Parts: sequence; C-alpha cells; structure tokens
Amino acid sequence: SDSLGRTWQCGTIQLDMQMPERFELEYVGEDGEKHRPIMIHRALLGSIERFIGVITEHFAGAFPAWLSPVQVKTLTITDRANGYAAEIAAALDRAGFRAETDVRNEKIGKKIREATLEKIPYMLVVGDRDIENGTVSVRHRSGEDLGAMSLDQFLELLGREVAAKERK
Repeated sequence: SDSLGRTWQCGTIQLDMQMPERFELEYVGEDGEKHRPIMIHRALLGSIERFIGVITEHFAGAFPAWLSPVQVKTLTITDRANGYAAEIAAALDRAGFRAETDVRNEKIGKKIREATLEKIPYMLVVGDRDIENGTVSVRHRSGEDLGAMSLDQFLELLGREVAAKERK
C-alpha cells in the first residue's frame, strides 16, 4: 500500500507461452517427442520504475535517513564557515553517509527552507559559534531543533538510525 492507501502489485510470477513459441523452443520429452516448453517469469519488485514510484508515494518523498539519497545537508551561516563545512562533509563521507553542503551566499532561513522542501532528513547548521566549540547545530526535516552537539555525537545518532533499519 502507498501513502494514499492504494494497493499495488509489484512482485509476480507469470507463465509465458508466447516467448517459447516466438523463439521456436523445443525439448524432447520422456516420450521421445518434441514439446514446446512454458516459460516462468519472476519479478520480485515488478518493474523497477513502478517500485520506485510506489515507495516514493509511500514515504510521500520523505524517505527515512537510511534510504534518502542525501542523508545530511550542511548549511553555512557565513562564508567563514565554509572550510568547517567541508571538514564536516569529509567526515560524513568517511563514515559512509551521503552528504551535501550548501555554502551559497543566502540567508540561513532560505537554506533551511529549501533543504526542508528537498526533504533532507538532517540539516547541520554551522556558524562561528559552532567553529569555536567544534559542534554542529542539528535540525530534523520535521522542523525539530535537536540543538548543538559534537560531530561524533551526530554521527552516532545517525548511525543508530541507519543501523536500526539494518537490524530489522
């Protein structure tokens, strides 16, 4: 079922009598006579396009962190934080997470709004105070401000969320 409650058939097992006919396939049976086989097609997810459409609708585009194409977006408040944002992005990459940075010369409210509309699960807002304290200010796409924490604490939080899915 998708987010609208509609059910979709994705996985199927089908008998195909047309393809063996088209390719003139034959086998010799126990009776010594030639016979036309029947093909069995198996599709675990249906067409990949249909599956992606169903799962996108199921999550209404707000994929959980483990599935989201971009898990974290680092947003800088000023140009002075650009180097720090690059360090954070490198650390996230080394930890195996999918991250982007937004170092555009835009107001932080606009960056947060855009990342929220993009349905990025986590935003790390960094500014002068974060550089001084070695922290990141964490926001969830729901709008919840999780506060300032060390990058290691955030990596642990994100790692627990992703690992919880992998254990299921």
